[in-house]
Amino acid sequence: MLIQTGASGFIHPHGSEITPEGVYLRRRALLQWAALGGMGVASGAAFAKADTPDALAPLRALPSNVPGALALDKQTPFADASSYNNFYEFGLDKGDPVRNAQVLPTRPWTVRVEGLVQQPKTFDLDALRKLSALEERIYRLRCVEGWSMVIPWIGYSLSKLLAEVQPLGSAKYVEFVTLADPKVMPGLRRSVLDWPYTEGLRMDEAMHPLTLLTLGMYGHELPKQNGAPVRVVVPWKYGFKSAKSIVTIRVVEREPGTAWNKAARNEYGFYSNVNPDVPHPRWSQATERRIGEGGLFAPKRKTQLFNGYEAQVGQLYAGMDLRKHF
Repeated sequence: MLIQTGASGFIHPHGSEITPEGVYLRRRALLQWAALGGMGVASGAAFAKADTPDALAPLRALPSNVPGALALDKQTPFADASSYNNFYEFGLDKGDPVRNAQVLPTRPWTVRVEGLVQQPKTFDLDALRKLSALEERIYRLRCVEGWSMVIPWIGYSLSKLLAEVQPLGSAKYVEFVTLADPKVMPGLRRSVLDWPYTEGLRMDEAMHPLTLLTLGMYGHELPKQNGAPVRVVVPWKYGFKSAKSIVTIRVVEREPGTAWNKAARNEYGFYSNVNPDVPHPRWSQATERRIGEGGLFAPKRKTQLFNGYEAQVGQLYAGMDLRKHF
């Protein structure tokens, strides 16, 4: 849980205090049982629908040929990836998004691309899906909290969308603005962050072929708790950099303010590249716990610089002090 303070922005749990996967899954099972037995079949059905991809529309995609786009790691089970989530618009607990996000309306949905571009455009969901061939990308996902997953996403390089609007020469950054609808997002009632949630990338990061405009996962459209209907995934950065449920993409000249950087500048830099040698102020980033592989008792694995994508993205930061520009 987040606790805001005037002095330090936010106090996060230490790695040992983050809800262990095993504890979380046992609690989820109890909640499902209670939903079926004490709260009625309708509540239980909502959990069942969220825990399987069967109710989600399939998305056809071919394996990507982008270098580095197909990690060989064992994939995280869908049930874990779709129920152990950070999506604070729907609550602070890992299980809140899967419980609360099912009321999120994802149609109609539009994404406005604007700012320093020659042709600002608004795309509906169907136009986004048709803009480029859909690819499957198997990416490692590393959370700043010290846990990780391996997820088969579906989408295409964000650069394909940006090419449609033709950024101007003065464009230096890309800002992502996400949905903030208090009618369906109970987390907005708490001022844990500056809503709407915003994130940003340097232009060369946004144009890198690994930066994925994401429309699905595990062969289907995105579950609502995972950022439906459209998000970005930037696999070499901590997970909070991959904005969910995007409604506006803005091309700008100056570095945009981002939600976590504004909340606690000393803890969350603009870049937030995965780096085992740069600890969070209150815990190490040298190791991680892979969700779906034994829970609390699984051996931790060493975290890789740039989450294992150094060969593909390291040149973006040539000459930069990665400790200073964290």
